Amino acid sequence: MLRSFSVREAELRRTRVGALRPALSYDAFMSAERAISSVAVLGCGTMGSGIAAVSAAAGCRVLMLDLTPEAVERGLAAVADEHRHLVDTGTFDTDLKKIHGYDWICEAIVEDLATKRELFEWVEAARSPGSVVSSNTSGIPLRDITEDLPASLRQDIAITHFFNPVQVMKLFELVPGVDTSPEVLEAFERFGANQLGKGVVHAKDTVNFIGNRIGCFFMLAGLHRAKPYLAEGISQETIDAVLGAPVGLPPTGLFGLIDLIGLDVMDLVGKNLAANLPAGDSGLPYTHLPAVERAMLERGQLGRKARDAGGFGRMIRNADGTKTKETFDLDSEEWRPPVAPDLAGVNLELGEVLFEDSLQGRMAWDIFGGTLRYAAGLVPEIADDIANVDNAIRWGFNWQKGPFEMIDHVGPARMIDRIEDEGGEVPFMLEVLRESNAEAFYRGSGQARQMLMPNGEFRAVAQTE
Repeated sequence: MLRSFSVREAELRRTRVGALRPALSYDAFMSAERAISSVAVLGCGTMGSGIAAVSAAAGCRVLMLDLTPEAVERGLAAVADEHRHLVDTGTFDTDLKKIHGYDWICEAIVEDLATKRELFEWVEAARSPGSVVSSNTSGIPLRDITEDLPASLRQDIAITHFFNPVQVMKLFELVPGVDTSPEVLEAFERFGANQLGKGVVHAKDTVNFIGNRIGCFFMLAGLHRAKPYLAEGISQETIDAVLGAPVGLPPTGLFGLIDLIGLDVMDLVGKNLAANLPAGDSGLPYTHLPAVERAMLERGQLGRKARDAGGFGRMIRNADGTKTKETFDLDSEEWRPPVAPDLAGVNLELGEVLFEDSLQGRMAWDIFGGTLRYAAGLVPEIADDIANVDNAIRWGFNWQKGPFEMIDHVGPARMIDRIEDEGGEVPFMLEVLRESNAEAFYRGSGQARQMLMPNGEFRAVAQTE
């Protein structure tokens, strides 16, 4: 934990560090194009070490700092041997002054607001003018992090949210604050796309941004909405199979995906959503774990990370060296052998299961279709346009199509008719589509591709791939 550090102390330290700074005004830096060729990463856990590794792989000079030399050494293991010569290391207590001269200072410490704010007071005192600053927070609003901090920091800071593992996942969510300068955003976008090879999406400063707002709704709401179908006799294996390739999702489906992420992480995500979702949001009823999953969490049955304890599934290592897979039955709350998924009669053409009058079809419509409906109501709250949403979900959760692309694929009119037949409320962007007399959210292809905007007009889609 960083020691207590007041804003007044930060001002005094800034005065001392100022002697190191060149005699170029802050306004001059603000008007110049920012370039990133060196990166200081504060926090060497899974995310921080991943950011350091990809930055070094891109040829950047990298500084890795953490609380202890041991924590830094563990993080350094993520950096490939051939890139280690680019990396300097140190601890917060003795080496924070080293961030002076680095172009990008990236905070990736524990998800605790007070601790982040304290660290940024140190950062503002020690960094070079013209440097860009970011937090890799996965859910804390930037406005809370920067409240009452100096204007010079608020102008130079954004959220740069990577997905784990950083070295593999393409998504890079870029989130500005109210005061973030355009030059800072442009610097992050150029660096993320051109040097790191990431897919940059522009999100708003709302809880969990884009990817996790929608992806975690799918998981948390899915746990609750799966219950009546399990009670009717559908197996967890069938749910995962239907919520896989038939709807364009990875083979982990629902339960397998949560096992990969961890019930402990989902519980923390749920608590953050409960505290920060706007009133009336349809995700609010699902921010707590159901009773059986809560009991799993409490006994350490978290998922793959729990090894022998497992999660919804586990792999038993037998004495003869073989392995036996087991499923934790959510009805009996006992371990059992896995069963083959029941896909008999299920239309495997992409998306068609949503409209089947079967147990599998109703489940798919409720869980996956419900996620599509949720996403269609979040623009322009979480992003200015639908393309940023689609890119975030494809790049962050490996969906075959983003939510709006998927609605286009199955037919927006079919979605609207189904929602209204059930007495539901048509989500905002589907209502925009209907009122604009458009047949789909996208039209054209390649450089001529256009997307429907919240004002009912079509605008060109930026070429990102």
